[in-house]
Amino acid sequence: MGRQNYSHGKRLRELAKKQKREEKLQRKLDKKNAPPGSGPEIGPVEPFPDDVQADEANGDGGESQA
Repeated sequence: MGRQNYSHGKRLRELAKKQKREEKLQRKLDKKNAPPGSGPEIGPVEPFPDDVQADEANGDGGESQA
């Protein structure tokens, strides 16, 4: 029976780790060098007017009924 070639498996694992590191670095560089405004636009969050008026009408101050 032949012996297991552990160094080959180790080399494959090292290559996979190296590739993952390079991909991660590339993603970081892409994110850093992206022009402003190219990402998702996040606007101000406004409450729904119906929910606010209903809570005020009930007089519960927005507390849940549990």
